[in-house]
Amino acid sequence: MSERRRARVSAFTKASALAIAAFISLPLVYLFVRAAEAGSDAWRLHLLTWRTVELLRSTAGIAIAVLALSILISVPYAWLVSRTDLPLRRFWAVMGALPLAFPSYIAAFTTVSILGPRGALATAIGRPLPEIAYGWSGALLALGLFSYPYLYLLLVATMKGLDPALEEAARSLGKSPGEVFIRVVLPQLRAPLTAGGLMIVLYTMSDFGAVSIVRYDTFTTAIYDAYRGLFDRTVAALLATVLALLTLVVLFIEWRLMRGIYHGASRTARRARKAVLGPWRVPALLFVGSVAAVTVVVPLVSIAGWSMHGAGSQSNPVEIANSLAVSAAAAIVCVLFSLPVALWSVRGRSAVAVAVERLTFAGYALPGIVVALALVVAATRLARPLYQTAALLVGAYVIRFLPEATAATRSALSSLSPLYEEAARSLGSTRFDVLRRVTIPLIRPGLLAGGGLVFLTAMKELPATLILRPTGFETLATRIWSETSVSAWSGAARPSLLLLVASIVPLWALVIRPVIGKNS
Repeated sequence: MSERRRARVSAFTKASALAIAAFISLPLVYLFVRAAEAGSDAWRLHLLTWRTVELLRSTAGIAIAVLALSILISVPYAWLVSRTDLPLRRFWAVMGALPLAFPSYIAAFTTVSILGPRGALATAIGRPLPEIAYGWSGALLALGLFSYPYLYLLLVATMKGLDPALEEAARSLGKSPGEVFIRVVLPQLRAPLTAGGLMIVLYTMSDFGAVSIVRYDTFTTAIYDAYRGLFDRTVAALLATVLALLTLVVLFIEWRLMRGIYHGASRTARRARKAVLGPWRVPALLFVGSVAAVTVVVPLVSIAGWSMHGAGSQSNPVEIANSLAVSAAAAIVCVLFSLPVALWSVRGRSAVAVAVERLTFAGYALPGIVVALALVVAATRLARPLYQTAALLVGAYVIRFLPEATAATRSALSSLSPLYEEAARSLGSTRFDVLRRVTIPLIRPGLLAGGGLVFLTAMKELPATLILRPTGFETLATRIWSETSVSAWSGAARPSLLLLVASIVPLWALVIRPVIGKNS
């Protein structure tokens, strides 16, 4: 069977996936070359120190904490909106996905402005608050409360398609609803939990905006300080190399967890009966209402309040158009790139295919500044006409965010039985016709969800945009950063609102509507 599955992957698909992996690996090549040039003395002076150990502890610690908080929020939230008789389920389902529109630096800004020692809450109660908005707790709130939708959306999509026969059989044996969920439903969520958890961990490890605002030291802040303050790219490359190695460890753990998941099972056409909450209806409403209030309502009110404090900064329509154009281009390229990578990984199941897929995740955990500088070096030495162009900026987005599209495409393919494609091939269709007329239409929701995630994340990307944007090329993200860098919060509020509005429309059309559906 494995030989037959490998034979179904065309040579063109494999060559395309290898070329994509080679492009995505450019930042890693840059890192290793810079690290090799440093020599053993630089490694000993700058890496074999207690500072590196502290950065490892802080980076890994916040990633694990954010993942844990995301699981605690997304698993019950997804179950309530997809498998129970929760009142206004569709409304709460949409509210659960909206935090994805908030950039991490806006999330951190609202956290500080509300929970800071002299923030809105301290003003309301008339006394200073402890510094819970800064350091580890601030980073946990800013990242955990606003990144859980990466996992939540995958869980909703999976829960809606689970075969209810297993749960009905367990209930017929006298199992309680809690036992059914833990012993029957939860094991079937292994794939989305692993894929979504991987995205959250890598996103947290690569974040710069939130941790810099809440003053929490990680590898990304240390790398940025080395580039900006020390003007020493070698030191920054050494630190980024350690971060890349940490990423490889995370990818290896994810690979071990995902072994045996890709069974190609088809989804059921019969929906499971909604669980009756009964006396738990009020606590359930309090839970989803609290999450929506903290992650959507309160940040919007805070940003709106700041926008009224002064005239602020008026965003040029060109900034909005620039943000939409480069983000849409990155989303389209990422979806196209994800197809050969996911096809080879899911249908081929070879060690080389898995290695290629893992390699495409390399840029996701690297800070945007490292990816940007690697592309600057590559463009100035190998492709000078690309330097100072929007195409190079789109390339950085693709390197950074391809895993978001790949994870969604891979998840959709793993749930699609290969029998459909084999039947089309047996009727004389070419591989391209099968891909165009069978595979892509059946996995379209996953493609749209992945493209939507890339679009939203690219709209919010900051370090790579600051370095690679052509001269005079402004986006909403760069305008927000220019205002917040001088603590002009009221000036940053209006472009922040525009960024949120520009993100919510595609978030609804490309992510929420395909995943949650019309009949939630």
